[in-house]
Amino acid sequence: MAKPMTISLLLQLFLLSSPSFLAFCASEAVDPRPQELRSFKIQEIKKEKGGSSCSYTVKIKTSCSSTRYTRDWISLAFGDAYRNEVYAPRLDDPSSGAFEYCSTDTFKIQGPCGYGVCYLYLRRDGSDGWTPEWVKIYEPGARSALTFYYGSPLPNGIWYGFNHCPSVSSTLTE
Repeated sequence: MAKPMTISLLLQLFLLSSPSFLAFCASEAVDPRPQELRSFKIQEIKKEKGGSSCSYTVKIKTSCSSTRYTRDWISLAFGDAYRNEVYAPRLDDPSSGAFEYCSTDTFKIQGPCGYGVCYLYLRRDGSDGWTPEWVKIYEPGARSALTFYYGSPLPNGIWYGFNHCPSVSSTLTE
């Protein structure tokens, strides 16, 4: 029969070498609040021969604390860790009633197929001070949405949102 200390040591070595433990230790803390990203630049989307295009459903809930309607110019960009980016330069249309307070608007947006959306940024240009509550992205074939929570007014003229993508070094080693 093995000694209790030997079993304990073997168990510790097993846990320390298990992939789930290593992944847990390597994970980075994620800030649940949106962040300013002044240096964010939209990638030039290149159409390659045979490149696949996907249709994403995006739902945006405007906060009940927002202005009754907005004339702000609302843009959206999201993507994955492999630089597959979807960009919608202007979602707003004041004549359509989009982005009225307490409302949810649904958009179908075409873009390159990705491998799991992990970042999303919104940009507001204007003087109305539009406030999103949340943004939900339904990837092609997904049963549930990925939700990004805002709840505060977007700063004017700045990309504002979330980046939960793994760092480049962990993406390259996987």
